[in-house]
Amino acid sequence: MNDVPQTFWSQISRVPAFVWVGLIIAAAVLSAGGGYWFARRADNPSNPMQPMAQSDPAAAGNSDRPALYWYDPMVPNQHFDKPGKSPFMDMQLVPKYADEGGAGGGVQISPNIVQNLGLRIAPVELGRLAQPIEAVGNIGFNQRNVAIVQSRTTGFVSRVYGRAPADVLRRGAPLVDLLVPEWAGAQAEFLALVRSGDRDLIEAGRQRLLLLGMPADLIAHIEANHQQQATITIAAPISGAIESLDIREGMTISAGATLARINGLATVWLEAAIPEAQSGAVALGQSVEAQLAAYSGETMKGRVIAILPETSVETRTTRVRVELPNPNLRLRPGMFAQLRLHAGDDTPRLWVPTEAIIRSGTRNLVIVATDANRFEPTEVRIGPEAGGKTVILSGLEEGQKVVASGQFLIDSEASLRGVLARLNSTGSTNNTDVRGTVEKQGASHD
Repeated sequence: MNDVPQTFWSQISRVPAFVWVGLIIAAAVLSAGGGYWFARRADNPSNPMQPMAQSDPAAAGNSDRPALYWYDPMVPNQHFDKPGKSPFMDMQLVPKYADEGGAGGGVQISPNIVQNLGLRIAPVELGRLAQPIEAVGNIGFNQRNVAIVQSRTTGFVSRVYGRAPADVLRRGAPLVDLLVPEWAGAQAEFLALVRSGDRDLIEAGRQRLLLLGMPADLIAHIEANHQQQATITIAAPISGAIESLDIREGMTISAGATLARINGLATVWLEAAIPEAQSGAVALGQSVEAQLAAYSGETMKGRVIAILPETSVETRTTRVRVELPNPNLRLRPGMFAQLRLHAGDDTPRLWVPTEAIIRSGTRNLVIVATDANRFEPTEVRIGPEAGGKTVILSGLEEGQKVVASGQFLIDSEASLRGVLARLNSTGSTNNTDVRGTVEKQGASHD
């Protein structure tokens, strides 16, 4: 048994080298031919012994399904009555069959695939489009409720009550005592006329005191008590905060001099910057809800009283002025506030989710989902946007369904069949740009 292997290998070694070379070449040829035969058989199992001929567009048209027409996927609106090469592109025409539905303007996708891809379908709805506008602002004084305290006559400051700027006063709170020497002689003459009993003279004396700047209530007090009073107490005419107080004891005050400036606090202003794109939805009298950091969880209600006429060039915002009631004086100028302004009207409008809009720069598109599991791009004209919804002015009807997310997945299939190219039949938009926009839009949603 041990001699058998040695004998075998000794005989093999005697075979000439050129024989081995011939055997290796033959094996390689047989291997290549067998692989080619099996590949052609897999391509054409009905005739495994004969290689399949190259695809012929005419043969594609000889299907058992009747073809309505042939078309170029890149120019689907142009129909041809027989197969052949497209005059527009270097490609064969594609048959359109009667059982496919549509007119070469849609993509049909299985419901299972739609579910697996995670496409979200949203209906086209008709309703009121609320436009809540949110912004931030600061509380400020109501500049329409300001009192300027002035002296009506020349005098001397005999007393200053303990007041300072930013102090909050009630109406009638004393500010300063003013001594008016020239009132002494005029009051003495008036009391003499009162004692005379001549009504005409008394009335003339009263008018003289009024012209000297004496208040009517002080004149009545002098007439009733028959006592002169050359010192007058000037009080706050309204409740509010002292903005400025320019008097000191011993000062000489001339007629018309400003003693103090008081800002009322019964109402305050809330000024906020509204983006320019949303400022058109703001109108006078609209209701506003404000929340302040100082009073967490509490909502203050006010109304728009002014839209300032100038838009900031740097921030592209328009300032809106809101009036808030302040009965307990809790709202102080300088407080930070967040506000929500309820804009819009009661007119029902068609709208779709904003994310369903595909913006190409020159037109706006949506992908419409039909009942036959087909998806078609449709051009729309859009209106205002609010709360994640966009108004549709034309192009859609109530009850239709649009793709709200995953449009780029549909476009991947649609581009192969030239669906989006039919929108360029007017020659105004390039299909590549549209498809690129769809892909970016879909990618942003994901």
